[in-house]
Amino acid sequence: MGESRMLAAILVADVVGYSRLAGIDEEGTLALLRRLRGQVIEPTVAAHRGRVVKGAGDGALVEFRSVVDAVRCAIEVQKAMALRHAEAPPERRIEFRIGVHLGDVVEEADGDLMGDGVNIAARIEGVCEPGGVAVSEDAWRQAEGKVDAQAVDAGAPSLKNIARPVRVFHLRFGQRRGDERAGPAPPAPDKPAIAVLPFENMSGDPEQDHFCDGLVDDILTTLSKLAGLRVIARHSSFAFKGRPVDVREVGKQLGARYVLEGGMRKGGARVRVNVQLIDAADGSHVWAERYDRALDDIFSIQDGITLALATEMQVKLTEGEQARLRYATTSNVAAWSRWIEGLAHYRRGITKDNTAAATAAWEKALALDPSSAALHAMLAWMHMLDARFGWRDERPQAMAKTRAHLERALALDPDNADAYLASAGLMWFERRFDEAATDVRKALALAPGSADAANLASFYLTNSGRPEEAVAASRKAMSLNPNYPANYLGNLGFALRMAGRVEEAIAACRAYDERLPGSGFGLADLAILYRRSGRLDEAADAARRLLAARPAFTVADWLKTQILRDEARLADDAAALVEAGVPAGG
Repeated sequence: MGESRMLAAILVADVVGYSRLAGIDEEGTLALLRRLRGQVIEPTVAAHRGRVVKGAGDGALVEFRSVVDAVRCAIEVQKAMALRHAEAPPERRIEFRIGVHLGDVVEEADGDLMGDGVNIAARIEGVCEPGGVAVSEDAWRQAEGKVDAQAVDAGAPSLKNIARPVRVFHLRFGQRRGDERAGPAPPAPDKPAIAVLPFENMSGDPEQDHFCDGLVDDILTTLSKLAGLRVIARHSSFAFKGRPVDVREVGKQLGARYVLEGGMRKGGARVRVNVQLIDAADGSHVWAERYDRALDDIFSIQDGITLALATEMQVKLTEGEQARLRYATTSNVAAWSRWIEGLAHYRRGITKDNTAAATAAWEKALALDPSSAALHAMLAWMHMLDARFGWRDERPQAMAKTRAHLERALALDPDNADAYLASAGLMWFERRFDEAATDVRKALALAPGSADAANLASFYLTNSGRPEEAVAASRKAMSLNPNYPANYLGNLGFALRMAGRVEEAIAACRAYDERLPGSGFGLADLAILYRRSGRLDEAADAARRLLAARPAFTVADWLKTQILRDEARLADDAAALVEAGVPAGG
């Protein structure tokens, strides 16, 4: 007969809005789809022992012998796609719907599949949410309890050309042990979210830009200390700098219920600040204020703004938060000017030159206000970076400077979150991994709304042997910073790799590499991942591209920057890089 019947798990995937995407750029859309098949779908299917029956056009039909494998594969594909969505503009994002069913199919002589099992899977895919996974009751009965997902019963929706009722479940796979999520977490409904837009420089003098930015920086830092408030990170809100904005659209893009906007004019010894808090849902004004004060009162202006915001958004403050709500970087205007000058350098990226310039500005600020815990904490962080990368001082000298500033910062302010992050770095250097993890958790408790703190915490937690906790920290960072910097992907990929979540790690590291093409970032992790999962050609290609971007790269130099609790794992990673073609060095 040339055909045979069998019971199989069928996965059907289809692109949402393919016609619209093709209408915008047919050639580019097809090229992107081909890359997604080669980089996401086919490797993930192979890792879960599936067979791609059809993969042309904008869809895919895949057969599995195990329903558990089929559902796990579907979830991994959508997680990988979620990472890629963050890197693409909305009009160029490709989203899949995926349906899974367990049923009777007919296998043709050429390997094609026909029958009710295929038809029902296709219809379930049609009622799935974009970016989601929907499964039949028959499939979920086999997979329940064996996959990291919860099911929402959607009843028996009408499925086109399917006469009998089929019960469908939509899967929710964001939660995994504790608060770790598969993607950026939506804001909790009982926690208001705010985006603080860059303030307008109303003076007309470009030299005053850093004053405006510094004021916003300090407001964001203070708000991030409040557990009852979700604060969109500076990196995301400053993407709107210099652009005319619709506050309602800003709120929608950043997931913020409230938007603060304002302007600042500095002239001589006086400063004028206008601010308004807007409900992004309807564009209505919630609160507005105008401050016209002596420049020395800039700090009381900040206190007034942050207290008013907490009040208007009905944030319930603990006693400790009430104390931390007061501005506390420095009370010296000249020192503050140097503080924000250093921030401007630091915000340009962590490089040798930028950190040197930031350090110089903050040392001048500290000379003007030696009692500033914030300045001591950030200088401790600068010297800690120097200890890691060897930019200026020898490591012992840099670590000694780190420790001196750190001890002074904590003596001045035992609740300084930046000091605890710098302390975590110091503990990491000294291989005191449990203490590093403790300091990281303390920093996160003191600055629960800081995306950068959560991102940095991910790095230290991974190195301290807590990769699943690190993944949760990375997801939190991405939630707080929807337009997050590329290095967030690097820390997430590292955590996922150490957690043994190979396909997710590959997706994160690929996204990191694609965000910064030609930089070499993410490629060492990719080479290790591919080599250890038996994908030797891809490992060699990652190594080749790494060396093309950074010709002097050697495993020996790489090891100088790695301090991992699991020393055997680090040795194995180094061996994998050498096997992939990276020079060992000496």
